Amino acid sequence: MLSRVANNIYWLGRYIERAEDSARLIQVTTHLQLDLPKSVRAGWGSLIEILGAEKLFKALYDAPDERQVLKFLISDARNPGSIFGSLEQARENARTIRDIIPREAWEQINSLFQYARDESGKAVFQKHRYDILRQIVVGAQTITGVLSGTLLHDAGYQFFCMGRRLERADMTSRIVDVHTAGLVTESETGLTPFENIQWMSVLKSVTGYQMYRRAVQGPVRRKDVLSFLFKNGEFPRSVEYCLRDLEHCAWNLKRAKNVVAEARAVRLQLENNDCSTNTKTLHRFVDEIQQGLSRIDHQIRATYFS
Repeated sequence: MLSRVANNIYWLGRYIERAEDSARLIQVTTHLQLDLPKSVRAGWGSLIEILGAEKLFKALYDAPDERQVLKFLISDARNPGSIFGSLEQARENARTIRDIIPREAWEQINSLFQYARDESGKAVFQKHRYDILRQIVVGAQTITGVLSGTLLHDAGYQFFCMGRRLERADMTSRIVDVHTAGLVTESETGLTPFENIQWMSVLKSVTGYQMYRRAVQGPVRRKDVLSFLFKNGEFPRSVEYCLRDLEHCAWNLKRAKNVVAEARAVRLQLENNDCSTNTKTLHRFVDEIQQGLSRIDHQIRATYFS
């Protein structure tokens, strides 16, 4: 496989996952605003922090209010990390490899891009937001399902899966980092109703609330939530699961030794953290995890795309 083709299909996976996760995050934050009183509600600016786009947002907008943040994250073509920007780049990557991917997958990618282009601007209004974001999530899942069910599971599919897993692990770590920093208290007992609601929102941001209740079979608590999202090997959106699956995909490729070594180094960091640290220490830990994920991405690009 040409390195150009591998690079395109890798980033196709990343951009589709980014659009889906961003849509999920905005949906959950919208619901959270309705549950929390004004005295403790998290600002919309936290979403900008999650995606690491503070500098670009400040250059384009004057205040992190609901309308401006949502326009920036959903429909602003000037933001390459917006939902529309991600789908636009996913479509461009897919267009250049149309002879590699099934026709049905290309049609679904193109259709979802056109839907986002025509409808995403309406999502800043609450009455349209749920339906539009839900359609984007369903569309992204349909794309991954079509590719999983029809694309040859050769080297190209491994690159697609590695891109998705790396993007998902990165987004999960960012969600935990920013939501945790905004929690009202860090107590392990005597949870306030507002703290419980926020921890539930962390789980719902990754569609993990019901699976958490099945796995933990206990109340929603800080340490258990962090352990579930970072270290659970059976939940597909946990950082541990994503790294294990990325390793598995890498082993199906040639020259995978360095990529696997970087992934295992990050998994070792996860194993050595008991998820009971305070917010400040946890923030440093998440920074280290994100740096590790960045090194994995660098190693993939250096090994296969350079």
